[in-house]
Amino acid sequence: MTAVALDVAQLWSQLVATHDPYTIDVVGHLAVHLVFWWLPCVFFVSLDALAPGFSARHKIQPAPKQPAAAEIRQAVLVSLRNQAMVLAVQAALGYESAANGRRPAVRVEPGLPSAAELARDVVLCAAGRERFHKIHHRFTAPVAFASEYAHPVEHLLANVLPVALPPMLLRTHVVTMWVFVACQLVETATVHSGYDFLRGLARKHDRHHERFNVYFGGIGVLDWWHGTDERGGPKAGRKVD
Repeated sequence: MTAVALDVAQLWSQLVATHDPYTIDVVGHLAVHLVFWWLPCVFFVSLDALAPGFSARHKIQPAPKQPAAAEIRQAVLVSLRNQAMVLAVQAALGYESAANGRRPAVRVEPGLPSAAELARDVVLCAAGRERFHKIHHRFTAPVAFASEYAHPVEHLLANVLPVALPPMLLRTHVVTMWVFVACQLVETATVHSGYDFLRGLARKHDRHHERFNVYFGGIGVLDWWHGTDERGGPKAGRKVD
């Protein structure tokens, strides 16, 4: 294990020595998105064909409510558009910063972050992240690809900035930022998957898509307090529809 860690550290040091930080930042984010969003999305959407029995047993919502193939294709195309837009903005900002001699918003340096630094910064970034929204709710029975199906303005302001700003404000190591982004991508693909396995992580967010006015939060405390968790709460003025 130590030898593997040393090899990874050496490979990273060589990568930083032979490539400019902005290229590492942009290409790294692209790779993280490919591995931690596209692959989980393809996996979840493919379950219907690969394991139809398993898929049918674990679908949270019934078959009549499931999106058609054309709707899933539309979600893929909208997600591609949003990702291309974000990549173009990131590349343009990186080019402009490099041309003016400014350093990247996150640290790109030869040494990898320690486990303690990585854990601390991921927790701090997660604490700083909270979630135009009607387009996203076109999918009343969500699928994984619907997790980035959003209006471009919403995608930038509500999806990208809450994830990108905490690492930038903390000036974390770029690898720490990639780990944080990877966690967010896997989480959003999972909670939009429409399946009840993985300890039922998708159930509440699936219900949010189905009814619109319940389960807005990530951990449930504010939903309980405001009565939007379908059980009522101290500030629940009326029962949700």
